[in-house]
Amino acid sequence: MTGRLFIKIYFLLLLACFITQPAFAINFKHNEIDYDMTVRIDPIARTIEGKSIITINRSKKLTLVLGQGYEVTQALFNGFALGSGREHADQLHAWHIPPDLNQQHQLEIHWRGKLAQLNTSLDHSQTLARPIAVSGEAGTFLPDASDWYPRIMNELARYKVKLELPAGQRGLVAGRLIEERESAQGYQAIFEFPFAAEGIDLMAGPYVVETQTHQSIKSRPIQLRTYFHPQISNLSRGYLDAVKRYLAMYETWIGEYPYSEFSIVSSPTPTGFGMPTLTYLGINVLQLPFIRDISLGHEVLHNWWGNGVYPDYRRGNWSEGLTTFMADYAYKEQESSEAAHEMRLGWLRDFAALQLDQDAPLTAFTSRTHSASKIVGYNKAAMLFFMLRDYLGEAIFYRAIQGLWSTQRFKITSWQHLQKIFEMVSGQNLQPFFAQWLERTGAPSITISEARSNPAGSGYELSLTLRQSTPTYQLRVPIAIQSQERTETHWFDLYKDQQTFVLTLSDQPLSVSLDPDLRLFRQLALGEAPPILREVMVNPATETMVLSDKDEVRKIAETLASKLQQRSPKIIAAEQQPFAVPTLIIGLQPEIDAWLAARNLPSTPDEIRAKGTAQVWTLARASGASLAIVSAQNAASLEALIRPLPHYGRQSYIAFDDRHAIEKGIWPMQVQPVKVE
Repeated sequence: MTGRLFIKIYFLLLLACFITQPAFAINFKHNEIDYDMTVRIDPIARTIEGKSIITINRSKKLTLVLGQGYEVTQALFNGFALGSGREHADQLHAWHIPPDLNQQHQLEIHWRGKLAQLNTSLDHSQTLARPIAVSGEAGTFLPDASDWYPRIMNELARYKVKLELPAGQRGLVAGRLIEERESAQGYQAIFEFPFAAEGIDLMAGPYVVETQTHQSIKSRPIQLRTYFHPQISNLSRGYLDAVKRYLAMYETWIGEYPYSEFSIVSSPTPTGFGMPTLTYLGINVLQLPFIRDISLGHEVLHNWWGNGVYPDYRRGNWSEGLTTFMADYAYKEQESSEAAHEMRLGWLRDFAALQLDQDAPLTAFTSRTHSASKIVGYNKAAMLFFMLRDYLGEAIFYRAIQGLWSTQRFKITSWQHLQKIFEMVSGQNLQPFFAQWLERTGAPSITISEARSNPAGSGYELSLTLRQSTPTYQLRVPIAIQSQERTETHWFDLYKDQQTFVLTLSDQPLSVSLDPDLRLFRQLALGEAPPILREVMVNPATETMVLSDKDEVRKIAETLASKLQQRSPKIIAAEQQPFAVPTLIIGLQPEIDAWLAARNLPSTPDEIRAKGTAQVWTLARASGASLAIVSAQNAASLEALIRPLPHYGRQSYIAFDDRHAIEKGIWPMQVQPVKVE
């Protein structure tokens, strides 16, 4: 037995030992910070009072912070009075804890303050952009990023939180509910999170709570709850049943669910957040029929990836890509191969819409801030895992996934950790694969430059020359070879800018097509990708033309353009000819029809003609930059598009009846076969 083979087998045996460990058997040596907190909130008065005892068993220098909007009424360090942590009211409270090898530190902070007014008119992107603590009778949301409680910066910690609310309100934080009381005087609950956590988010509202019990894969009880506003409490059973399906599926794929409960919590604003043991979704979002089949499973899976194994944000966030691959994309695969192909096409088409200055390497992605960052951090990363599964095979890929879970639970984990685990399980050097997809921007452009065939014995010899852009990638390129009888796919290892491959075939090849099934993350060829709405949304060069001369319509059109592009639109005159950049054309139906006819452009597509109150579609141009047309019956039907239309960037055409999409689709992909000479 060679030394290399011995080491490989040793690592595999070691990993197998981790995989067979029982849940909760890991010793978390870095769990050296504990919060013991009591919080009293009055949503009507929007006030908060809190007391936190923080125990530290760590010798390094640490910093404790509290948001500037709060008043510190008492601060103690190891029993001695401590200052407020600031000199001026507009400053963050900050206390610096010196290192001490010989003593356990304990801080006690009492604080109070006024919470911001809950604003239910915000959309999801606005909520994401404003991590502030808000409260009102309809709901309270204290995101960790708002610094609503005294916290040690950049450190994981365990916690216990006692929550006190007025009668009629219920609340929670992530963790196990260990005690709960409700009376005419108010509501009290105690939660604990015994693992290393990244932070604490708190939610409260006039909730109706429904509970069910689910058995884990190892027969451990898991408490499932819905905290729903009264108007949607009838949806509880369907959501709880869906959670059970997702838990059973992911425990089979990955390993036992790490927590003792999971809750779905409704929000009065259109949020979509996932925290350990729960997800926080908007009331209107929860009423959408597809949420249980897509978004809910995504949030359940985050309890493994993101909230169970923590990304090392300094080196890139892998968890969104892996969750997208094992949730959103997995559901498409379960639906059909055509649905999965359509999602991969969407990823590549979205990427094709990016400009060079909008792209970034995956190591730079931390969280979604706009459409462009999602295209890289979610879609490209998901495609990385798809290609890795193709390369290693399903059995090895999912064995590595289970190893990742068993070895890295509740630990900060980087892309490099993932690479090492996949290497240990597969026995392969994956450095070239991970390096090229993680550290580079862009994607390879691949072409078939020549395809020739000659008779050879009882068959045919196919000579195939492939080219790729530089810098070169190490790629396994799928080529579909069409004969009179069949279509077969062969894989070629391309690592130079040009390589010629020779293949012996039994049937005469007639044509060859490069990656028609879209199994590579690559630049789509001009004409290969159908135009979609996303191009005018993410391209900063996009110009907007408003055809109407009515002030009301122009104002609505400009608002719609700004929502689609998440910036102030570049408005051009209606008389101008669209240039070689993506252009958004907005107008009422007679104006749109006249404008298209005057330029000999196709009229409204048959797929959406005369359907609904507004139609939106894309047109390809020879320059490669597309047109997006928005045609509405009147000002009201145009205004109705402002909220929903930004969510349909992957579509080529949509018909709306008021705010509801009644027809949508993507123009077919144009596979470009090369004739064999």
